[in-house]
Amino acid sequence: MTHAIRFHKTGGPEVLIWEEVNVGKPGPGEARIRHTAVGLNFVDIYNRSGVYPLPLPSGLGGEGAGVVEEVGSAVTDLKPGDRVAYGAAPLGAYAEARLIPADRLLKLPDSIDDKTAAAMMLKGLTVQYLIRQTYRVKAGDTILLHAAAGGVGLILSQWAKHLGATVIGTVGSDEKAALAKAHGCAHTIVYSREDFVKRVDEITGGKKVPVVYDSVGKDTFLKSLDCLAPLGIAALFGQSSGGVEPLNLGLLAQKGSLFVTRPTLNTYAAKSENLRAMAKELFEVVASGAVKINVNQTYALKDAAKAHADLAARKTTGSTVFVV
Repeated sequence: MTHAIRFHKTGGPEVLIWEEVNVGKPGPGEARIRHTAVGLNFVDIYNRSGVYPLPLPSGLGGEGAGVVEEVGSAVTDLKPGDRVAYGAAPLGAYAEARLIPADRLLKLPDSIDDKTAAAMMLKGLTVQYLIRQTYRVKAGDTILLHAAAGGVGLILSQWAKHLGATVIGTVGSDEKAALAKAHGCAHTIVYSREDFVKRVDEITGGKKVPVVYDSVGKDTFLKSLDCLAPLGIAALFGQSSGGVEPLNLGLLAQKGSLFVTRPTLNTYAAKSENLRAMAKELFEVVASGAVKINVNQTYALKDAAKAHADLAARKTTGSTVFVV
């Protein structure tokens, strides 16, 4: 039998259970894949704890890499033995094997190994839509990025620097500041002892920034607005500190006709052709060496509860991968 991490009720890491599951054969338009590596992301904590409610019982995880074992009818572009990865797919990556819609799978180039792929798909595709679509970062831009030492942060910093932008990154410690600087941040702000609004103003000479990428939420969002130049964009793509309170839209007028968006990967990658175009750009920037993917922690999949606890306690940096 195949094993998977499942949860039957929401709560802390202890609700995650390693149990036997029956995967079955792929139906029309599906593929069965055997995972070799699975990515850990903060959204997994939101799902497990009930912040983002799911029908229960449920699997978990939206990012993985592996090998195609079998394909269903009407699947013409995949075959058994193909190396594939995904980062915009139905939940269920925390499993030794699974069924998945074939149009969500992306063939891996030989230059990218499975562990790297599992660490970069969801986070890398998120970065792609943030800096190439939500706000198209260009040479000469100075941008603000919260949680710059996290999995998304380290990829975004490198990619934005490669595009010719100056990245200001907020972090929680001096160690994380050093990590962020090593991955493309020109300036770092340790928010526990520095006022990031004041520092952004100093760094930019009062001009502020055209975009803030904020995955922290409650603790940073209103101050993020104060860092924006007129007509600037606040891209809120996570809420690690909690949800943002209802916003008085009049503030956006007062602070310079600002824009606020709450984007998700599911929306940007909903169409298969868009997903493949996004992945192509991601694979190219990683294969070129401009963006390096750091797998800084690995866990056995059955130890998912410990990995969740460590991620929530901010004990991890960069990307974390489960080895299957």
